[in-house]
Amino acid sequence: MAVFDVYSHPALVSYRASVCTRATLFACAAACLTYVAPLLVAYRSQGFWLKRSTYEEQPSVGFRYQILLVAATATGGGYVAWSTFPNFNALQGGHLRIPAVSAREEDVNRDGKPDRLNLRIDVPLTADEQVYSVQLLLTFSYRLYRMSALTMQTLVLVQHASPVAGSRLFLDGDLRLRQRTPLPHRGEHTAYNVSVIDGSSPFAAAYDLAAVISAYQERNLTTFLSSPGPVWTVGRAAGTPFRISAVIRYPTETISYQPGFWETVKFAWIQYVSVLLIFLWLFSRLQTFVFQNQVLPTVPAPPRKPHQL
Repeated sequence: MAVFDVYSHPALVSYRASVCTRATLFACAAACLTYVAPLLVAYRSQGFWLKRSTYEEQPSVGFRYQILLVAATATGGGYVAWSTFPNFNALQGGHLRIPAVSAREEDVNRDGKPDRLNLRIDVPLTADEQVYSVQLLLTFSYRLYRMSALTMQTLVLVQHASPVAGSRLFLDGDLRLRQRTPLPHRGEHTAYNVSVIDGSSPFAAAYDLAAVISAYQERNLTTFLSSPGPVWTVGRAAGTPFRISAVIRYPTETISYQPGFWETVKFAWIQYVSVLLIFLWLFSRLQTFVFQNQVLPTVPAPPRKPHQL
């Protein structure tokens, strides 16, 4: 008659020893190595504590309709200039040229956030004036909401020079964020929510582009225009204005931030447990071999059923 197993269960074997024995010391050392060694391995393998992480967010960007324009002309190294700051315009005298400005922000994907700015500036010129270089400064409001509630004012500087007089400058690029240090994972941050140009100042030093950019670059968070390069068109007809056409896009950014306590612990715990499982298996097999083969003398207890829930 054929026989077969109808049921089986494991038998639990205990190995007993006195406190001051080699078997007890071995068991204590094995327990310490099982749980402490994985911590050392995970820590020494770098990246145990998560110090920086990233996430993606499309910022809420808005054009502040603040413009400062300086264009070099051919008349004895002269220039023409204009801005949306009345005090700056008052300093220009005969160099002031009031352009026709058209600015329109578009929400292409209808998510409530502007996706790009279409800007056109037509600068009137006299018959003997030609434009050889342009410096254009634009300001924006910049907001993040997902982790840190960030609100700040930023700028973009566009400049181009050519040995040949031009009739049009066209550029198409992305407004990108530059970070020197990561943001905190939470909180409200408005330290940079101040004007990058002191438009109320009557002094020319307040509108010096070199000083403005130098002070702006001291910040942790700045924006810049990422563009393949402006397109310079030559051959301006008599009586036509010099035109600046720009398309500035607001893409999704990868934001760097400092993780919070629980995110750091979660990341460290995953690394620790992944190494711990290997050490649990290894030392379990080692102790079974040592005590089952009586490498260290112990007193085996009678087998018993394991506890069941």
